[in-house]
Amino acid sequence: MILELADIRILPGKQTEFDDAITRGVDLAISKATGFRGYKINKCVESPERYVLMIYWDTLENHTVDFRESAAFQEWRALVGPFFAAAPVVEHFTLLSKSA
Repeated sequence: MILELADIRILPGKQTEFDDAITRGVDLAISKATGFRGYKINKCVESPERYVLMIYWDTLENHTVDFRESAAFQEWRALVGPFFAAAPVVEHFTLLSKSA
């Protein structure tokens, strides 16, 4: 399994609107993608314009090819893109260890 971690910075004062947009975007666009296994969205306490989106995929290609090259990716970006203060930093991880 692959963890996609997206560090997102949005425009100041747009948190309430973005909260709705990011949740809708995952539910409407990303959740239907091949290999999608779940997600978490965290909001930063100290920096209210910062969010961390974690998406679990079966394979790296499910995100980088199947989703990124689909119409659903365009739908996702149309919903959340207008809120971005900068391009999100996106990286992929494999599990090394976890608690019980």
